[in-house]
Amino acid sequence: MPRWQKILYALLVAAVVVTGGVFLWSYLQRPDTCADGVDRIGGECVGVNGSGYDFGNGDITAVVRAIAQENKKIEGQPHVTVAMVLPLRSDKAGLRREIRSDLQGAYLGQLQANAGEGEPPKIKLVLADPGQDYRHQATVVDTLVRMAGSPKDQLRAVTGFNLSLDATKDAIAHLTQHGVPVLASRITGDQIANADGLAKPQFPGLARIITTNHDAAQALANFNGAQDREDSKTVVVYDTRQDAYDESLAKAFSGIKETGPPGPDAMSFTSPAIDEAGSAGNQLEQIANNICQSSADTIYFAGRNLHLRLFALKLAKLDCENRHYTIITGADAASLQQNMTAGDWEELRGTGGTAKVTVQYAAPAHPDAWSTELAAWRKNWVAAHHREPTDAELPQYLTEPQAALDNLKRLITSTLHAGTSLGSTPDLEDSRTMLNYDGMVTIGRALHEAQSGDAANVPSLQDVGGEWAQLQSAHRVQGTSGLICLTRGGNPYDKPVAVVELDPGRQRMGTLKFIGLGWPTGREQPKNCVIPSRTS
Repeated sequence: MPRWQKILYALLVAAVVVTGGVFLWSYLQRPDTCADGVDRIGGECVGVNGSGYDFGNGDITAVVRAIAQENKKIEGQPHVTVAMVLPLRSDKAGLRREIRSDLQGAYLGQLQANAGEGEPPKIKLVLADPGQDYRHQATVVDTLVRMAGSPKDQLRAVTGFNLSLDATKDAIAHLTQHGVPVLASRITGDQIANADGLAKPQFPGLARIITTNHDAAQALANFNGAQDREDSKTVVVYDTRQDAYDESLAKAFSGIKETGPPGPDAMSFTSPAIDEAGSAGNQLEQIANNICQSSADTIYFAGRNLHLRLFALKLAKLDCENRHYTIITGADAASLQQNMTAGDWEELRGTGGTAKVTVQYAAPAHPDAWSTELAAWRKNWVAAHHREPTDAELPQYLTEPQAALDNLKRLITSTLHAGTSLGSTPDLEDSRTMLNYDGMVTIGRALHEAQSGDAANVPSLQDVGGEWAQLQSAHRVQGTSGLICLTRGGNPYDKPVAVVELDPGRQRMGTLKFIGLGWPTGREQPKNCVIPSRTS
């Protein structure tokens, strides 16, 4: 073989080797993809998808497919994208059920928002999983920011967010700093809220439809007449783990004004994580023993529901001169019922037929709230006026939420009758379906109000974010969780909490029992939800 041919052959072989190496390197560096828009990062499937991927959680497969079906239905119509940010996987059955409730509410809210004929834009709902405890939120947020600037995606709002964590705060800060409107349905931490007033908001474009822990604690205090309660009868128990929910709730409970000599000093424990007990059980047992030796019978508990369950059971097991204890806590307790076993209920119930421990909390919503309150209001009216009230005389702060709840129930029935599976019939008791439904309906209202009337031109990000503060008075949102009237800072004004008790009952499994409404200001919202100037 001539020398030139040998050289050419060698060059060809080298080229093949280099090309193959580059291909192999590219293949090895290629992201491990779980689904379209979703990559495997640190063993978790993280990303954004609206085409029916269930992120490996079989409990949500049906409702995720229903969302994808609605997305496909509106493809040819003017629409925008709304993303729901939520960790979608869990190895715990109770948490998987909670996630399903969240998505059921979001889907039903999407249906409601899209139901209006000739009212563009419609909503395409996509699911954004930031990983457990929002640990990969930065990756997802970057994707959402790009979608907000994409003429194809036209992302116009982000909702979801079920945990008040530092990572949640970082995600919302990043989104709002890039001009992406955020509507938080379930986070209660005071650190993730704008102050009302003329100052520049910390999170421009953030709105919330749930009370902060401060307002919820104030509503509970007003409901229970805490200003007349003796300080010696109460004690604060709180988790010292860095957690925005625990921190703000502990601060709110510590600020409740009481009378008389001081009671026991606040008692703390430290948990390893939201869904882990670690040595917290032992610490809580010691705290329960200390409380047993004091005069306190009311405990303000600032901690997550797993640790609340442990504490309630530790307290119930003690023989404290047959005293009854009331534990008062925040919205995270709405998930407590799903994690209770028959044995747990029996422990709380005791042998005497009367609950040894009552857990009372500020639920963001309860399906029995409006009918129960309306019945009580009507009874008092008839006693005072000796006649039935007219429809115009009925209080709108009760009738309008009841109408919204009735509509949601009809929507659930019609959806199931149409053959659309949601994985289960939505259970409204834990408030998750109701809150996420309200969140999507609120976003839909903002989109329609911001629409210029030209179906070809969807609202801008700035237009949507600017609508939050307009959703009051004449533009109030009739939510299933109460009237939603947003302040200049995007906070719900005087939004009521449903005061709920964990009722062991006399049967094998207990229930969540609605006992009344608590108002942060001490009284119901004003007529037409006109926000008074003192909140400016």
